[in-house]
Amino acid sequence: MPYLSEDNKDRINGACAVLKTIVHWGWVPVILAIGFSQSNPKPSLIKLRTLLSYAG
Repeated sequence: MPYLSEDNKDRINGACAVLKTIVHWGWVPVILAIGFSQSNPKPSLIKLRTLLSYAG
């Protein structure tokens, strides 16, 4: 295994932290988008907005 300099280790750790944040906050919206695109009948944005307004 090649040895990495401290600068490269810091860059890799920073990239992993950013990737972890993206996956953490993006997982549920991606799953919902896939579900909405594959469902039958497809929900409209107006129905989704109405549904969300009742929740708040």
